[in-house]
Amino acid sequence: MSTVSTVNGGISFWYAQEGIPAPREPLPGDTTADVCIVGGGYTGLWTAYYLKKAVPFLNITVLEARFCGYGASGRNGGWLYNGIAGRDRYARLHGHDAAVRLQQAMNDTVGEVVRAAAEEGIDADIHHGGVLEVARTPAQLARLRDHHSVEIAFGETGRVLRGARETAEHVRVAGAVGSTWTPHGARLHPAKLVTGLARVVEALGVTVHESTPVTGIRPKHAVTPYGTVRAPYVLRCTEGYTAGLKGHRRTWLPLNSSMIVTEPLPRSLWDGLGWEGRETLGDMAHAYMYAQRTADDRIALGGRGVPYRYGSAAARVTDTARTGAATVEALHDLLVQFFPGAAGARIDHAWSGVLGVPRDWCATVTLDRSTGLGWAGGYVGSGVATANLAARTLRDLIQQDSGQSGPTELTALPWVGHTSRRWEPEPLRWLGVHTLYRAYRAADRREAAATTAATDRIARSADRIAGRG
Repeated sequence: MSTVSTVNGGISFWYAQEGIPAPREPLPGDTTADVCIVGGGYTGLWTAYYLKKAVPFLNITVLEARFCGYGASGRNGGWLYNGIAGRDRYARLHGHDAAVRLQQAMNDTVGEVVRAAAEEGIDADIHHGGVLEVARTPAQLARLRDHHSVEIAFGETGRVLRGARETAEHVRVAGAVGSTWTPHGARLHPAKLVTGLARVVEALGVTVHESTPVTGIRPKHAVTPYGTVRAPYVLRCTEGYTAGLKGHRRTWLPLNSSMIVTEPLPRSLWDGLGWEGRETLGDMAHAYMYAQRTADDRIALGGRGVPYRYGSAAARVTDTARTGAATVEALHDLLVQFFPGAAGARIDHAWSGVLGVPRDWCATVTLDRSTGLGWAGGYVGSGVATANLAARTLRDLIQQDSGQSGPTELTALPWVGHTSRRWEPEPLRWLGVHTLYRAYRAADRREAAATTAATDRIARSADRIAGRG
């Protein structure tokens, strides 16, 4: 495959299409606020939005190192869906019913994002077509059936299990032997959502300072090169860039994910592929893929390339999002495996970004009432929707702490106040992550060549080591 015409880096295709928004002014000096939010992505902006809606007189300041949506919020695959990292662990720690409440909150969150975007006039190419996950090997099919049953056990409603023929009636994925579909999902344009949300929170009266990197967070203080914001509440909403903050190098691992997007595909090709429902599309591989049919009829597809850079280097905001040629080639090969008819399609753009991974793979939201420090993240790639639930939970925690309200259904969810142990120091961190992903890729290759429905033992061992088993 020739990549001569492929744009590589430049944040993402989403911003290449929309253009980088006009810059906002950096912090002009020392100031005060009622709430200071560090990070201008989905988590930070949704938190500002819901707090300001609930308490209009609050003085809220958002500090962003580059520009709103520079990180994962402007680089992701546009999956607004009900997955949440750590649910099974929360079931073990707090009981099945507590995890069901968390899952139901996530189910509702998909509709909440759709509702809020429509109410605020944010046109983010949202199409509420659900999520389709396919299996292409016997082992994947066995996992898919187990996954389907587990989701139903956690209160999933409307989920459908499909065989090969029925799957092809919706999306014709080469070699698909089955699928599961849930209505709790939607496709969207990530940059349109985050830039629209930034405009909305500013219009509500939230102060947003860009080009303002935070170099240190401590109780009631967010320190930057241009001055310090003092506030009773300081919220860390930095997700995959958390490792770049002083004292947080091993808090969450910045895992790398990469994407490609094709040129707009002709009607004749779509007639062969189907995908008229524009579901978000994933699979049951260990090194899984994720894809969408965009509003302008491209295929945007992502997966793991180089999963981790030594010393958490990907958490530095100077990352250009360039993607190695081998990763672009691998993603193109995956595209062709799924959709052979797209083999001749031009790849218009390739890019990368980082997502936050806690050591136990559990998303969390916390407010330390003794210090006023709060944080949310560790979404492990499911942040488009989870960030919204986290933001509403932070709102409720702050209102409870300040005496404006009591406990709510959200403050009682099992992920509130959860702590994860820190990641191992280097070089163990680098060796561990790269070994795990080599194992997952090897397991996928072995399963593709096997006739057994059993999950490969290499993957089972990797899950146990990673803390996912």
